[in-house]
Amino acid sequence: MKRSRINDIMGDAIEMIARSGFQLPPFAWWTPREFIDRATPAIVAGRLGWDITDFGSGDFDHCGLVLFTLRSGSLAELAGGAGRVYAEKLLVAQDAQLVPLHTHLLKTKDLVNRWGATLAVRLCGSDAQGGIDMGKGVTVECDGIARWVEPGGVIRLDPGESVTLRPGDWHEFRAEGGPCLIGEVSSVADDQTDTLFAIPPGAPLIITEDMPPRHLLVGDYDHLPRNR
Repeated sequence: MKRSRINDIMGDAIEMIARSGFQLPPFAWWTPREFIDRATPAIVAGRLGWDITDFGSGDFDHCGLVLFTLRSGSLAELAGGAGRVYAEKLLVAQDAQLVPLHTHLLKTKDLVNRWGATLAVRLCGSDAQGGIDMGKGVTVECDGIARWVEPGGVIRLDPGESVTLRPGDWHEFRAEGGPCLIGEVSSVADDQTDTLFAIPPGAPLIITEDMPPRHLLVGDYDHLPRNR
């Protein structure tokens, strides 16, 4: 994907966030030069900031997501059972844009419809080995109220509503009827190793640098000056 396309996608997300009134932390607006000069190890190592993915589909408009990680604790604290054992992200989904079917090995999360259209979440259960079982339903909590969902059933969340998803709860989700801002409040996890997809994703996003970045993506952090 060209950097110019990434900048356009990010611009659309920023416009939507502004319309919603949701406030991002100051480092969200740093230029690349400011990020290099000001970013702390906690921001870089915690992979806080912007990310864009097409889940290896090569078709971002139909299968993709913009993410902003606001905060994240550490796996060491999680293993110790105390401290910053939580994380928070803001997900920006355009109308009908799919996040494909997946589950997590360790992470428990709440998906919260923060603003916009309907958030539709399709669910099914897992087998004894944790693999997907399309014939098995699942019980989840929606704002503290238990809700049984038939295999492959869809729950629809209006702004302000949420669902709690635990390891083994296979789920895919999309915005319906317009774009949607989605909050993800979760336990700490390594996103590179903790997510299991029903269909393994294709190659990761490769960026063609046809213009300077508007803001850095977390994947750009791997190329920051080593003496920082």
